[in-house]
Amino acid sequence: MQYRFAQWLAGTAVALSACASLQPVQTAQQMIGSPESSVRETFGAPTETYALADGTTRWIYSHQPMGFEVYAADFDANAKLVSFRQMLTEKEIYEAKPGVWTKRDVTERFGLPREPVQYYPLMKREAWSYRLYANGYLPAHFSVYFDDQGVLDRTMIIADPLGGDRMRK
Repeated sequence: MQYRFAQWLAGTAVALSACASLQPVQTAQQMIGSPESSVRETFGAPTETYALADGTTRWIYSHQPMGFEVYAADFDANAKLVSFRQMLTEKEIYEAKPGVWTKRDVTERFGLPREPVQYYPLMKREAWSYRLYANGYLPAHFSVYFDDQGVLDRTMIIADPLGGDRMRK
């Protein structure tokens, strides 16, 4: 009887882990109000953590450079999960404010770039790039350009010449 229960328990853990990796936003939405420890048990260690100006904490789960997702888990001052979302969506990236946002604002929103950082000396601009699905299915790059003071100058979305994991058979 104990052996069967241990098998059932192991199978349940595997199933829950699979749900968390296949549908992370849906899984996390059911965890709103849970402590940081529960989020860490479900999704593992974040790739980055940020203390935000409003007193909340953001954990970034980046699947870059070859993946197309960056998830953000936001925790209130009591270390309880208040939101979990995919950050590389058109809704999120269109909130970027050229002339206002800095490198810090971009990293707090999308995480550190995992693609090589480029510098264009004629433009005097540093470029960071993130992979995403534009319009929900088109593999693309979201690029942000900073001036020499580290202020966001412009953003751009271009088709990804490598395609993506949804394109592979």
